[in-house]
Order: sequence, then structure tokens, then C-alpha cells
Amino acid sequence: MKPPLTGSAQLSVLYLGPDSGTSRHRRHAFTRLGHHVEQLDPRRLLPRSPWIDRIEWHLSPKPLAALVQRRIEAALQGGNFDIAFVDGGSLITADAVRVLRRNCARVVNFNQDDPFGVRDRVRFSVYRKAVPEYDLVVVVRSPNIEEARQLGARRVLHHLCVSDEVAHAPRPLNPEIRAAWQSEVAFIGSWMPERGPFLAELVERGVPLSIFGPGWHKAPEWPRLQAHHRALYLDEDDYAYAVQCAGVLLGMLSKGNRDEHTTRTMEIPMLGGLLCAERTGVHESLYRDGAEAVFWSTAEECARVCHDLLADEPRRSRIAEAGQRRCMANNHTSESLIRRTMEALP
Repeated sequence: MKPPLTGSAQLSVLYLGPDSGTSRHRRHAFTRLGHHVEQLDPRRLLPRSPWIDRIEWHLSPKPLAALVQRRIEAALQGGNFDIAFVDGGSLITADAVRVLRRNCARVVNFNQDDPFGVRDRVRFSVYRKAVPEYDLVVVVRSPNIEEARQLGARRVLHHLCVSDEVAHAPRPLNPEIRAAWQSEVAFIGSWMPERGPFLAELVERGVPLSIFGPGWHKAPEWPRLQAHHRALYLDEDDYAYAVQCAGVLLGMLSKGNRDEHTTRTMEIPMLGGLLCAERTGVHESLYRDGAEAVFWSTAEECARVCHDLLADEPRRSRIAEAGQRRCMANNHTSESLIRRTMEALP
């Protein structure tokens, strides 16, 4: 029988994930909670080539995952850990999980994407075969619970997306920062096919829009959106500034990813921004519409809501402040995620 994991004991953690984005937040959360962490980035075990992403996303991750498996096995010689935490796992085969098990008492997977949906089906083909090998699979979408079980998952934990206690703490602002990052209505995120027409309609309806994020040059609507595009990738401080200096922040979803919420759902209110997001059951369970956030169902409604909010600064401030309090009370954070994951392990 495996020894129990206690909440107060320091654990040795092998963290398999990139040192970037929200993966970095989760790794830092382990450290802040007092655990010893060693990181291994599966992507850095592969050659550096623009073809790697194309192979993984559009052909098959299988040959890449086989190479990752061999290099993980070589890297683990002599190492022993209480937990292997696999963040994502698109390049981790079932055999690789079994390799990890030889050196780690428990192996857990956290997947923020939709690995059982249709949008990224090729990318997660190896991952789905590995699901039965994990001691615990953590998912953020309710449909994924039963889908993981149908694939043979031993144990499944459902946890919503999170904000981070440190990365999403509000920054001090000075006049120069405010001048550089000020916007009226902002969307921060990558281009996706359904997002272009939506934002173009907002522009046509007179919404003073600022767009931050990559890939927008691929949008058929780019000629109408180009003048509103302000930046590609934002580092953590710039992301915080863009949120804190915007009057209204749009929360858009990925239809192909079956989103009912995203990390922005938690990050924007945590940073003190006013979340103006698509109306879903999850969003309505997290925030009171019109009091802690504002929701919409169509571009027409979104445009009207934005104009109303821009005309009433005191109301914007009240909603943003109430949303931040509610977000903190909800406690969907990196450290909460790690604690609940440890508690759910057998």
C-alpha cells in the first residue's frame, strides 16, 4: 500500500511541464506550499524546430512522444519522488507514465485543455491512451469527468481554471504605466475563427476596442481589426497592466474547446478588472450578473453592455471591486488547485 500524503509534509515533486504560462504558476504554487520541486520540460527534450508543433498538432505526436519517453527514462536514473505532476501530457505515452511510476510513488495529470473534444483530437491521441495509467486525472470541464472515466481513468478530479496568488496580484500603477496601457474595452487572447467576426461586429457597433494577442493577422476580418490590435504576447507584468488599465475586459470562449469559462474568468477579477463575458452556466455560478461581472449572449448585447458601462464609471468600479471580492472568496487559485489535487490522490 502506498503511504499517505499529508498536507503538512514536504514532498518531492517531479514537475513535467513548461516553465512558462500557467504551467509556471502551478509549479511555483508547489514551491510556495513548501514542497521540493524538480522540473522536466518534455518539449525541451525534443529538437528545436518549427516542425515540432506542426507534427504534434496536425500529424501525430506519437514519434515525438517516443523520443520524449526515452529521454525521460534517461533523465530519471537514480531519482525518486513522491509525486510526478504531468502538466498537459500531450507528449507523455502510457509507457512513459509507467516509467515515471518506477521512480515516483504517484503520478498525476492536470490538463487545462479539452483532450477529449474534437478541436485538438490529433494532438491528444497519445494522451488519451495514457489516461488509465495515471493515479489521478484532473480536468477543468465537466464533460471531461465522464469522458476520462470511459477511457479507464482510475480517479478523476474536476477543478475549474484558476488564477494565481502571485502572478495575478494587482501591480502598483504610475501615470506612465497608465498612459501606456490605458484602453476602454480590451480583449486579451489569441485569434480563433469565431472570434474575428464577433470583434469585427463590436467595432462596427462603435465599441472602442483594443486587442492584445497573437495570430490576429490570420483573421479574414484583419483589415477591420488591424487598427485595434496593440500587442502580440504579453509577459506577466504587461498582462497585469493591460487588465488593470482597461475599463472593460471581454471574456470570450473557444467553441471548439467546449469552454464555459477560461483562465480569464478568474484572472481578470483577481487583478481588479471588470469581467464582461459570454453568458454560461459556469459564469453565472461564479459571479452575479450586473453586480460582480456582466454577461452577454450576442455581439449586439455585448456592444450595448460595453457602451452602458463606459458611460458609468462609478458602476464599473463597483462591479470590478465586487467581482474581485467574489473571486477571492471563490478561491479558485493555483495553491487551492494543488492542495485539492494532493487531497484527492489515493
